[in-house]
Amino acid sequence: MDFQDLTQRALTIRSLYREYERKTYGAEWTNEELMLGFVGDVGDLAKLVMACNGRRIIPDAEAKLAHELADCLWSLIALADAHGINLEQAFLQTMDDLEGFIK
Repeated sequence: MDFQDLTQRALTIRSLYREYERKTYGAEWTNEELMLGFVGDVGDLAKLVMACNGRRIIPDAEAKLAHELADCLWSLIALADAHGINLEQAFLQTMDDLEGFIK
């Protein structure tokens, strides 16, 4: 599966969440609320990385780490889309910039 396929899958799930949010909360999450959800995911990710490195005790941390990394990627794709950013293009440009900096 290439990045475009991953992005499309993530955006399909985001669309389903919009529908869920409207039914459950009466409105879909704003971009700010999406960002706050992402911040929560990053906090969970930090705890799992600590657990995987022996600094916290979380059962099944390795398996949970994979899930949380995927959750964070989903949030990034949803946020990029919400702001009209082509994340694949931005990523490639950023990697070119970083590579140019370290060479």
